[in-house]
Amino acid sequence: MSLATEPKSSFDRWFEMSARGSNYSREIRGGFVTFFTMAYIVVLNPLIIGTAKDINGNFIGETTDVVQAITMVTAATALVAGVMTILMGAIGRFPVAIAAGLGLNGFVAFTLAPQMTWADAMGLVVLEGLLILLLVLTGFRSAVFTAVPEQLKYAIGVGIGLFITIIGLVDSGIVRSGVPLISFGFFGELQGWPILTFVIGLLLTIILLVRKVKGAILISILATTVIAIIIEKIAGVGARSADNPLGWGLNVPKIPDSVAAAPDFGLLGQFNLFGSFESIGVVAAILAIFSLMLSDFFDTMGTAFGLATEAELLDDKGQIPHFESILVVDSLAAVAGGVGSVSSNTAYIESASGIGEGARTGIASLVTGLLFLIAMFFSPLVTVIPYEAATPALVIVGFLMMTQIRHIDFTDYSIGIPAFLTIALMPFTYSISNGIGAGFVSWIVIKLALGKAKEINWLMWVVSLAFVVYFAINPIEQLFGIGS
Repeated sequence: MSLATEPKSSFDRWFEMSARGSNYSREIRGGFVTFFTMAYIVVLNPLIIGTAKDINGNFIGETTDVVQAITMVTAATALVAGVMTILMGAIGRFPVAIAAGLGLNGFVAFTLAPQMTWADAMGLVVLEGLLILLLVLTGFRSAVFTAVPEQLKYAIGVGIGLFITIIGLVDSGIVRSGVPLISFGFFGELQGWPILTFVIGLLLTIILLVRKVKGAILISILATTVIAIIIEKIAGVGARSADNPLGWGLNVPKIPDSVAAAPDFGLLGQFNLFGSFESIGVVAAILAIFSLMLSDFFDTMGTAFGLATEAELLDDKGQIPHFESILVVDSLAAVAGGVGSVSSNTAYIESASGIGEGARTGIASLVTGLLFLIAMFFSPLVTVIPYEAATPALVIVGFLMMTQIRHIDFTDYSIGIPAFLTIALMPFTYSISNGIGAGFVSWIVIKLALGKAKEINWLMWVVSLAFVVYFAINPIEQLFGIGS
Protein backbone atom coordinates (compact mmCIF):
# COMPACT_ATOMS: atom_id res chain seq x y z
CA MET A 1 0.00 0.00 0.00
CA SER A 2 1.23 3.52 -0.77
CA LEU A 3 2.53 5.70 2.04
CA ALA A 4 -0.06 7.98 3.64
CA THR A 5 0.24 11.71 2.93
CA GLU A 6 -1.40 14.85 4.28
CA PRO A 7 -4.98 15.44 2.99
CA LYS A 8 -5.15 17.89 0.09
CA SER A 9 -8.78 19.04 0.59
CA SER A 10 -11.82 18.65 2.85
CA PHE A 11 -13.11 16.02 0.40
CA ASP A 12 -9.83 14.13 0.75
CA ARG A 13 -9.97 14.54 4.53
CA TRP A 14 -13.54 13.18 4.79
CA PHE A 15 -12.78 10.10 2.72
CA GLU A 16 -9.28 9.72 4.19
CA MET A 17 -7.92 9.08 0.72
CA SER A 18 -4.41 10.39 1.32
CA ALA A 19 -4.38 8.91 4.84
CA ARG A 20 -5.09 5.49 3.32
CA GLY A 21 -2.41 5.90 0.67
CA SER A 22 -4.80 6.10 -2.26
CA ASN A 23 -5.57 8.57 -5.06
CA TYR A 24 -8.41 9.45 -7.42
CA SER A 25 -7.12 7.24 -10.21
CA ARG A 26 -7.07 4.14 -8.03
CA GLU A 27 -10.48 4.89 -6.55
CA ILE A 28 -12.15 5.49 -9.91
CA ARG A 29 -10.54 2.41 -11.43
CA GLY A 30 -11.55 0.33 -8.41
CA GLY A 31 -15.13 1.60 -8.63
CA PHE A 32 -15.40 0.59 -12.29
CA VAL A 33 -13.95 -2.87 -11.65
CA THR A 34 -16.30 -3.51 -8.74
CA PHE A 35 -19.28 -2.55 -10.93
CA PHE A 36 -18.28 -4.82 -13.80
CA THR A 37 -17.58 -7.64 -11.36
CA MET A 38 -21.03 -7.51 -9.74
CA ALA A 39 -23.23 -5.88 -12.41
CA TYR A 40 -24.59 -9.35 -13.14
CA ILE A 41 -27.06 -8.75 -10.30
CA VAL A 42 -28.94 -6.30 -12.55
CA VAL A 43 -29.49 -9.29 -14.83
CA LEU A 44 -29.90 -12.08 -12.30
CA ASN A 45 -32.14 -10.44 -9.72
CA PRO A 46 -34.93 -9.78 -12.25
CA LEU A 47 -34.66 -13.39 -13.43
CA ILE A 48 -35.27 -14.53 -9.84
CA ILE A 49 -37.64 -11.95 -8.37
CA GLY A 50 -39.33 -11.12 -11.67
CA THR A 51 -40.17 -14.68 -12.74
CA ALA A 52 -41.59 -16.19 -9.54
CA LYS A 53 -45.29 -16.09 -8.73
CA ASP A 54 -47.07 -15.27 -5.50
CA ILE A 55 -49.93 -17.12 -3.84
CA ASN A 56 -52.38 -15.56 -6.31
CA GLY A 57 -50.37 -16.65 -9.33
CA ASN A 58 -49.19 -13.12 -10.11
CA PHE A 59 -45.73 -11.93 -10.95
CA ILE A 60 -44.38 -9.07 -8.85
CA GLY A 61 -46.30 -5.83 -9.31
CA GLU A 62 -49.57 -7.80 -9.47
CA THR A 63 -49.06 -8.43 -13.16
CA THR A 64 -49.46 -11.56 -15.28
CA ASP A 65 -46.90 -10.26 -17.79
CA VAL A 66 -43.48 -11.69 -16.96
CA VAL A 67 -41.70 -9.24 -19.28
CA GLN A 68 -43.26 -6.28 -17.48
CA ALA A 69 -42.29 -7.77 -14.12
CA ILE A 70 -38.69 -8.33 -15.20
CA THR A 71 -38.43 -4.79 -16.61
CA MET A 72 -39.70 -3.24 -13.36
CA VAL A 73 -37.40 -5.36 -11.19
CA THR A 74 -34.42 -4.45 -13.38
CA ALA A 75 -35.00 -0.72 -12.94
CA ALA A 76 -35.62 -1.01 -9.20
CA THR A 77 -32.62 -3.31 -8.68
CA ALA A 78 -30.27 -0.80 -10.31
CA LEU A 79 -31.86 2.16 -8.51
CA VAL A 80 -31.64 0.70 -5.01
CA ALA A 81 -28.13 -0.64 -5.60
CA GLY A 82 -26.99 2.72 -6.94
CA VAL A 83 -28.47 4.85 -4.16
CA MET A 84 -27.37 2.57 -1.31
CA THR A 85 -23.86 2.09 -2.71
CA ILE A 86 -23.48 5.85 -2.95
CA LEU A 87 -24.68 6.17 0.66
CA MET A 88 -22.18 3.52 1.72
CA GLY A 89 -19.43 5.51 0.06
CA ALA A 90 -20.50 8.85 1.46
CA ILE A 91 -21.38 7.76 5.01
CA GLY A 92 -19.59 4.45 5.57
CA ARG A 93 -16.54 5.71 3.65
CA PHE A 94 -15.71 2.12 2.80
CA PRO A 95 -14.97 0.56 -0.63
CA VAL A 96 -17.87 -1.88 -0.63
CA ALA A 97 -20.84 -1.95 -3.01
CA ILE A 98 -24.39 -2.89 -2.09
CA ALA A 99 -27.04 -4.70 -4.15
CA ALA A 100 -29.79 -7.29 -3.87
CA GLY A 101 -28.38 -10.31 -2.06
CA LEU A 102 -28.26 -13.63 -3.88
CA GLY A 103 -29.73 -16.31 -1.68
CA LEU A 104 -31.87 -13.74 0.07
CA ASN A 105 -33.71 -13.02 -3.17
CA GLY A 106 -34.15 -16.75 -3.75
CA PHE A 107 -35.68 -17.09 -0.29
CA VAL A 108 -38.11 -14.25 -0.99
CA ALA A 109 -39.02 -15.54 -4.47
CA PHE A 110 -39.27 -19.29 -3.87
CA THR A 111 -40.17 -19.58 -0.18
CA LEU A 112 -42.08 -16.45 0.85
CA ALA A 113 -43.93 -15.30 -2.29
CA PRO A 114 -45.72 -18.64 -2.92
CA GLN A 115 -47.28 -18.34 0.55
CA MET A 116 -48.48 -14.73 0.32
CA THR A 117 -48.71 -11.73 -1.98
CA TRP A 118 -45.57 -10.01 -3.22
CA ALA A 119 -46.45 -6.94 -1.17
CA ASP A 120 -46.64 -9.09 1.97
CA ALA A 121 -43.27 -10.71 1.19
CA MET A 122 -41.59 -7.33 0.67
CA GLY A 123 -43.15 -6.14 3.92
CA LEU A 124 -41.21 -8.90 5.67
CA VAL A 125 -38.02 -7.66 4.03
CA VAL A 126 -38.69 -4.14 5.33
CA LEU A 127 -39.34 -5.47 8.83
CA GLU A 128 -36.14 -7.50 8.69
CA GLY A 129 -34.15 -4.42 7.75
CA LEU A 130 -35.74 -2.36 10.51
CA LEU A 131 -34.95 -5.09 13.02
CA ILE A 132 -31.31 -5.22 11.93
CA LEU A 133 -31.13 -1.42 12.19
CA LEU A 134 -32.50 -1.64 15.73
CA LEU A 135 -29.92 -4.29 16.60
CA VAL A 136 -27.16 -2.05 15.27
CA LEU A 137 -28.35 1.04 17.12
CA THR A 138 -28.72 -0.84 20.43
CA GLY A 139 -25.47 -2.81 20.11
CA PHE A 140 -27.48 -6.04 20.27
CA ARG A 141 -26.33 -7.22 16.84
CA SER A 142 -22.99 -8.41 18.11
CA ALA A 143 -24.76 -10.44 20.81
CA VAL A 144 -26.89 -12.29 18.26
CA PHE A 145 -23.84 -12.82 16.07
CA THR A 146 -21.99 -14.34 19.03
CA ALA A 147 -24.92 -16.61 19.98
CA VAL A 148 -24.84 -18.73 16.83
CA PRO A 149 -21.92 -21.21 16.70
CA GLU A 150 -19.38 -20.01 14.18
CA GLN A 151 -19.36 -23.18 12.12
CA LEU A 152 -23.16 -23.10 11.81
CA LYS A 153 -22.84 -19.62 10.34
CA TYR A 154 -20.60 -21.04 7.64
CA ALA A 155 -23.01 -23.91 7.09
CA ILE A 156 -25.82 -21.44 6.40
CA GLY A 157 -23.73 -19.82 3.64
CA VAL A 158 -22.86 -23.21 2.15
CA GLY A 159 -26.50 -24.32 2.21
CA ILE A 160 -27.61 -21.15 0.47
CA GLY A 161 -24.92 -21.78 -2.14
CA LEU A 162 -26.34 -25.24 -2.89
CA PHE A 163 -29.85 -23.79 -2.89
CA ILE A 164 -28.83 -21.25 -5.54
CA THR A 165 -27.09 -23.99 -7.52
CA ILE A 166 -30.12 -26.25 -7.69
CA ILE A 167 -32.28 -23.31 -8.75
CA GLY A 168 -29.85 -22.69 -11.59
CA LEU A 169 -29.80 -26.35 -12.63
CA VAL A 170 -33.59 -26.63 -12.57
CA ASP A 171 -34.20 -23.38 -14.45
CA SER A 172 -31.65 -24.34 -17.11
CA GLY A 173 -33.28 -27.74 -17.65
CA ILE A 174 -30.23 -29.71 -16.55
CA VAL A 175 -32.27 -31.08 -13.64
CA ARG A 176 -35.95 -31.82 -14.25
CA SER A 177 -38.72 -33.18 -12.08
CA GLY A 178 -40.56 -36.34 -13.06
CA VAL A 179 -39.96 -40.07 -12.77
CA PRO A 180 -37.59 -40.76 -11.16
CA LEU A 181 -38.04 -37.89 -8.70
CA ILE A 182 -35.38 -35.90 -10.53
CA SER A 183 -33.67 -36.63 -13.81
CA PHE A 184 -30.59 -35.52 -15.69
CA GLY A 185 -31.67 -33.41 -18.63
CA PHE A 186 -34.55 -34.69 -20.73
CA PHE A 187 -35.27 -38.41 -20.17
CA GLY A 188 -31.81 -38.84 -18.64
CA GLU A 189 -29.94 -37.18 -21.48
CA LEU A 190 -28.77 -33.68 -22.31
CA GLN A 191 -30.67 -32.73 -25.42
CA GLY A 192 -31.36 -29.58 -27.40
CA TRP A 193 -29.64 -26.34 -28.33
CA PRO A 194 -30.57 -24.51 -25.10
CA ILE A 195 -28.89 -27.18 -22.94
CA LEU A 196 -25.78 -26.95 -25.14
CA THR A 197 -25.88 -23.18 -24.62
CA PHE A 198 -25.97 -23.65 -20.85
CA VAL A 199 -22.99 -26.02 -20.97
CA ILE A 200 -21.03 -23.55 -23.11
CA GLY A 201 -21.91 -20.75 -20.70
CA LEU A 202 -20.89 -22.77 -17.67
CA LEU A 203 -17.55 -23.76 -19.18
CA LEU A 204 -16.91 -20.17 -20.28
CA THR A 205 -17.66 -18.87 -16.79
CA ILE A 206 -15.33 -21.45 -15.26
CA ILE A 207 -12.51 -20.57 -17.66
CA LEU A 208 -12.86 -16.84 -17.03
CA LEU A 209 -13.10 -17.37 -13.28
CA VAL A 210 -10.01 -19.58 -12.97
CA ARG A 211 -8.08 -17.14 -15.16
CA LYS A 212 -9.18 -14.40 -12.73
CA VAL A 213 -10.74 -12.27 -15.45
CA LYS A 214 -12.45 -9.28 -13.85
CA GLY A 215 -16.15 -9.28 -14.57
CA ALA A 216 -16.06 -13.00 -15.44
CA ILE A 217 -19.70 -13.62 -14.56
CA LEU A 218 -21.03 -10.61 -16.44
CA ILE A 219 -18.86 -11.33 -19.48
CA SER A 220 -20.08 -14.93 -19.53
CA ILE A 221 -23.75 -13.93 -19.34
CA LEU A 222 -23.35 -11.44 -22.19
CA ALA A 223 -21.27 -13.78 -24.37
CA THR A 224 -23.61 -16.73 -23.84
CA THR A 225 -26.61 -14.55 -24.65
CA VAL A 226 -24.99 -13.60 -27.96
CA ILE A 227 -24.47 -17.30 -28.69
CA ALA A 228 -28.12 -17.97 -27.80
CA ILE A 229 -29.32 -15.19 -30.13
CA ILE A 230 -27.30 -16.67 -33.00
CA ILE A 231 -28.60 -20.18 -32.31
CA GLU A 232 -32.19 -18.96 -32.14
CA LYS A 233 -31.76 -17.02 -35.38
CA ILE A 234 -30.47 -20.12 -37.18
CA ALA A 235 -32.42 -22.95 -35.51
CA GLY A 236 -35.65 -21.21 -34.46
CA VAL A 237 -35.81 -23.16 -31.20
CA GLY A 238 -38.70 -21.24 -29.62
CA ALA A 239 -39.92 -21.08 -26.03
CA ARG A 240 -39.90 -24.07 -23.67
CA SER A 241 -43.38 -25.55 -23.19
CA ALA A 242 -45.19 -28.87 -22.82
CA ASP A 243 -45.21 -29.17 -26.60
CA ASN A 244 -41.62 -27.94 -26.90
CA PRO A 245 -39.73 -29.30 -23.86
CA LEU A 246 -36.35 -28.57 -25.45
CA GLY A 247 -37.05 -24.87 -25.99
CA TRP A 248 -35.58 -21.83 -24.27
CA GLY A 249 -36.44 -21.17 -20.64
CA LEU A 250 -37.98 -17.81 -19.65
CA ASN A 251 -37.03 -15.66 -22.70
CA VAL A 252 -36.55 -16.48 -26.35
CA PRO A 253 -33.23 -14.76 -27.16
CA LYS A 254 -33.96 -12.16 -29.82
CA ILE A 255 -32.54 -8.71 -30.43
CA PRO A 256 -34.98 -6.21 -28.85
CA ASP A 257 -36.52 -3.32 -30.74
CA SER A 258 -34.59 -0.94 -28.46
CA VAL A 259 -31.75 -1.30 -25.99
CA ALA A 260 -32.63 1.69 -23.82
CA ALA A 261 -35.83 2.90 -22.23
CA ALA A 262 -37.04 5.11 -19.44
CA PRO A 263 -36.91 3.04 -16.23
CA ASP A 264 -40.24 1.80 -14.86
CA PHE A 265 -40.38 2.49 -11.12
CA GLY A 266 -43.82 0.96 -10.63
CA LEU A 267 -42.58 -1.36 -7.87
CA LEU A 268 -41.42 1.37 -5.50
CA GLY A 269 -43.43 1.41 -2.30
CA GLN A 270 -45.36 -1.76 -3.17
CA PHE A 271 -45.09 -3.44 0.23
CA ASN A 272 -47.51 -4.41 2.99
CA LEU A 273 -45.72 -4.20 6.32
CA PHE A 274 -47.78 -6.68 8.33
CA GLY A 275 -49.77 -8.52 5.65
CA SER A 276 -47.64 -11.67 6.04
CA PHE A 277 -48.75 -12.09 9.66
CA GLU A 278 -52.28 -12.68 8.39
CA SER A 279 -51.18 -14.79 5.42
CA ILE A 280 -48.95 -17.32 7.19
CA GLY A 281 -49.45 -16.62 10.88
CA VAL A 282 -47.40 -14.78 13.48
CA VAL A 283 -44.96 -17.61 14.26
CA ALA A 284 -44.16 -18.37 10.61
CA ALA A 285 -43.79 -14.65 9.81
CA ILE A 286 -41.40 -14.11 12.72
CA LEU A 287 -39.33 -17.11 11.64
CA ALA A 288 -39.22 -15.81 8.08
CA ILE A 289 -37.96 -12.44 9.33
CA PHE A 290 -35.35 -14.20 11.43
CA SER A 291 -34.21 -16.31 8.48
CA LEU A 292 -33.74 -13.20 6.36
CA MET A 293 -32.03 -11.36 9.19
CA LEU A 294 -29.66 -14.17 10.05
CA SER A 295 -28.25 -14.58 6.58
CA ASP A 296 -28.24 -10.85 5.91
CA PHE A 297 -26.21 -9.50 8.77
CA PHE A 298 -23.86 -12.46 9.17
CA ASP A 299 -22.93 -12.06 5.51
CA THR A 300 -22.34 -8.35 5.97
CA MET A 301 -20.14 -8.64 9.03
CA GLY A 302 -18.03 -11.35 7.44
CA THR A 303 -17.79 -9.42 4.18
CA ALA A 304 -16.77 -6.19 5.90
CA PHE A 305 -14.04 -7.85 7.95
CA GLY A 306 -12.75 -9.76 4.93
CA LEU A 307 -12.58 -6.66 2.75
CA ALA A 308 -11.00 -4.54 5.47
CA THR A 309 -8.35 -7.19 6.00
CA GLU A 310 -7.56 -7.39 2.29
CA ALA A 311 -7.39 -3.59 2.03
CA GLU A 312 -5.22 -3.38 5.18
CA LEU A 313 -7.71 -0.97 6.76
CA LEU A 314 -7.98 -2.56 10.22
CA ASP A 315 -6.72 -0.32 13.01
CA ASP A 316 -4.31 -1.31 15.79
CA LYS A 317 -7.16 -2.97 17.70
CA GLY A 318 -8.29 -4.97 14.69
CA GLN A 319 -11.37 -2.78 14.21
CA ILE A 320 -12.82 -1.47 10.95
CA PRO A 321 -12.91 2.33 10.65
CA HIS A 322 -16.46 3.71 10.79
CA PHE A 323 -17.82 0.20 11.33
CA GLU A 324 -21.05 1.37 12.98
CA SER A 325 -21.76 3.68 10.04
CA ILE A 326 -21.15 0.78 7.65
CA LEU A 327 -23.63 -1.40 9.55
CA VAL A 328 -26.24 1.38 9.68
CA VAL A 329 -26.10 1.91 5.92
CA ASP A 330 -26.22 -1.84 5.32
CA SER A 331 -29.31 -2.10 7.54
CA LEU A 332 -30.99 0.74 5.66
CA ALA A 333 -30.13 -1.11 2.44
CA ALA A 334 -32.17 -4.08 3.63
CA VAL A 335 -35.12 -1.75 4.26
CA ALA A 336 -34.64 -0.07 0.88
CA GLY A 337 -34.65 -3.46 -0.84
CA GLY A 338 -38.11 -4.16 0.57
CA VAL A 339 -39.41 -0.69 -0.23
CA GLY A 340 -38.11 -1.09 -3.79
CA SER A 341 -39.54 -4.65 -4.09
CA VAL A 342 -36.19 -6.12 -5.08
CA SER A 343 -35.38 -8.12 -1.91
CA SER A 344 -32.93 -7.24 0.83
CA ASN A 345 -29.81 -5.40 -0.31
CA THR A 346 -26.48 -6.24 1.31
CA ALA A 347 -22.72 -5.78 0.99
CA TYR A 348 -21.06 -7.66 -1.87
CA ILE A 349 -17.85 -9.64 -1.46
CA GLU A 350 -17.19 -8.92 -5.15
CA SER A 351 -16.06 -5.50 -3.94
CA ALA A 352 -12.75 -7.26 -3.29
CA SER A 353 -12.07 -6.92 -7.01
CA GLY A 354 -12.12 -3.13 -6.69
CA ILE A 355 -9.86 -3.32 -3.66
CA GLY A 356 -7.53 -5.44 -5.73
CA GLU A 357 -7.41 -2.59 -8.24
CA GLY A 358 -6.42 -0.14 -5.51
CA ALA A 359 -9.70 1.12 -4.00
CA ARG A 360 -9.34 2.03 -0.33
CA THR A 361 -12.10 4.58 0.33
CA GLY A 362 -15.77 5.32 -0.19
CA ILE A 363 -14.92 7.25 -3.36
CA ALA A 364 -14.82 3.93 -5.22
CA SER A 365 -18.35 3.20 -3.97
CA LEU A 366 -19.53 6.57 -5.28
CA VAL A 367 -18.28 5.55 -8.73
CA THR A 368 -19.87 2.10 -8.56
CA GLY A 369 -23.18 3.54 -7.38
CA LEU A 370 -23.26 6.05 -10.23
CA LEU A 371 -22.70 3.26 -12.76
CA PHE A 372 -25.66 1.34 -11.28
CA LEU A 373 -27.86 4.41 -11.76
CA ILE A 374 -26.78 4.64 -15.41
CA ALA A 375 -27.67 0.95 -15.83
CA MET A 376 -31.32 1.75 -15.03
CA PHE A 377 -31.84 2.99 -18.56
CA PHE A 378 -30.96 -0.30 -20.26
CA SER A 379 -33.63 -2.63 -18.84
CA PRO A 380 -34.90 -3.85 -22.28
CA LEU A 381 -31.65 -5.77 -22.69
CA VAL A 382 -32.60 -8.07 -19.79
CA THR A 383 -35.62 -9.50 -21.64
CA VAL A 384 -33.25 -10.96 -24.25
CA ILE A 385 -31.49 -13.27 -21.79
CA PRO A 386 -32.80 -16.87 -21.51
CA TYR A 387 -32.34 -18.98 -18.41
CA GLU A 388 -29.68 -20.99 -20.21
CA ALA A 389 -27.44 -17.93 -20.49
CA ALA A 390 -27.97 -16.63 -16.94
CA THR A 391 -28.11 -19.77 -14.83
CA PRO A 392 -24.43 -20.75 -15.25
CA ALA A 393 -23.77 -17.72 -13.03
CA LEU A 394 -26.05 -19.16 -10.34
CA VAL A 395 -24.11 -22.41 -10.38
CA ILE A 396 -20.77 -20.60 -10.08
CA VAL A 397 -22.02 -18.27 -7.34
CA GLY A 398 -23.20 -21.41 -5.55
CA PHE A 399 -19.68 -22.78 -5.79
CA LEU A 400 -18.18 -19.58 -4.43
CA MET A 401 -20.52 -19.68 -1.45
CA MET A 402 -19.82 -23.36 -0.87
CA THR A 403 -16.09 -22.71 -0.43
CA GLN A 404 -16.95 -21.70 3.14
CA ILE A 405 -17.33 -25.41 3.93
CA ARG A 406 -13.58 -25.54 4.61
CA HIS A 407 -14.27 -23.83 7.94
CA ILE A 408 -16.49 -26.67 9.21
CA ASP A 409 -14.96 -29.56 11.19
CA PHE A 410 -17.04 -32.58 10.16
CA THR A 411 -14.91 -34.88 12.30
CA ASP A 412 -16.62 -33.29 15.30
CA TYR A 413 -20.09 -34.82 15.05
CA SER A 414 -21.55 -32.34 17.54
CA ILE A 415 -21.12 -29.59 14.96
CA GLY A 416 -20.73 -31.66 11.78
CA ILE A 417 -24.21 -33.20 11.93
CA PRO A 418 -26.08 -29.88 12.51
CA ALA A 419 -23.97 -28.31 9.76
CA PHE A 420 -24.77 -31.20 7.40
CA LEU A 421 -28.52 -30.92 8.07
CA THR A 422 -28.38 -27.17 7.53
CA ILE A 423 -26.58 -27.60 4.22
CA ALA A 424 -28.59 -30.58 2.93
CA LEU A 425 -32.11 -29.46 3.78
CA MET A 426 -31.89 -26.06 2.11
CA PRO A 427 -31.64 -27.39 -1.47
CA PHE A 428 -33.52 -30.65 -0.86
CA THR A 429 -36.56 -28.95 0.70
CA TYR A 430 -36.22 -25.79 -1.40
CA SER A 431 -36.24 -23.76 1.82
CA ILE A 432 -33.51 -21.79 3.54
CA SER A 433 -35.48 -21.55 6.79
CA ASN A 434 -35.94 -25.33 6.96
CA GLY A 435 -32.17 -25.79 6.79
CA ILE A 436 -31.47 -23.18 9.45
CA GLY A 437 -34.12 -24.63 11.75
CA ALA A 438 -32.89 -28.21 11.37
CA GLY A 439 -29.34 -27.11 12.12
CA PHE A 440 -30.25 -25.11 15.20
CA VAL A 441 -32.61 -27.68 16.71
CA SER A 442 -30.22 -30.60 16.12
CA TRP A 443 -27.36 -28.59 17.65
CA ILE A 444 -29.44 -28.00 20.80
CA VAL A 445 -30.43 -31.70 21.00
CA ILE A 446 -26.80 -32.83 20.67
CA LYS A 447 -25.63 -30.38 23.33
CA LEU A 448 -28.32 -31.70 25.71
CA ALA A 449 -27.40 -35.32 24.93
CA LEU A 450 -23.78 -34.56 25.77
CA GLY A 451 -24.73 -32.87 29.02
CA LYS A 452 -23.49 -29.49 27.80
CA ALA A 453 -26.64 -27.42 28.27
CA LYS A 454 -24.61 -24.65 29.90
CA GLU A 455 -22.89 -24.01 26.56
CA ILE A 456 -26.19 -23.01 24.94
CA ASN A 457 -26.75 -19.26 24.67
CA TRP A 458 -30.25 -18.19 25.71
CA LEU A 459 -30.84 -16.67 22.26
CA MET A 460 -30.24 -20.07 20.69
CA TRP A 461 -32.84 -21.52 23.08
CA VAL A 462 -35.41 -18.92 22.02
CA VAL A 463 -34.76 -19.30 18.30
CA SER A 464 -34.62 -23.11 18.38
CA LEU A 465 -37.87 -23.38 20.35
CA ALA A 466 -39.49 -21.11 17.77
CA PHE A 467 -38.32 -23.47 15.03
CA VAL A 468 -39.73 -26.46 16.94
CA VAL A 469 -43.12 -24.76 17.00
CA TYR A 470 -42.75 -23.93 13.32
CA PHE A 471 -41.96 -27.53 12.33
CA ALA A 472 -44.69 -28.97 14.57
CA ILE A 473 -47.37 -26.41 13.78
CA ASN A 474 -49.70 -28.91 12.10
CA PRO A 475 -49.89 -31.47 14.96
CA ILE A 476 -50.10 -28.58 17.44
CA GLU A 477 -53.08 -27.15 15.56
CA GLN A 478 -54.73 -30.58 15.50
CA LEU A 479 -54.04 -31.09 19.20
CA PHE A 480 -55.78 -27.87 20.13
CA GLY A 481 -58.42 -28.05 17.42
CA ILE A 482 -57.09 -24.97 15.63
CA GLY A 483 -57.51 -24.43 11.89
CA SER A 484 -59.19 -26.71 9.41
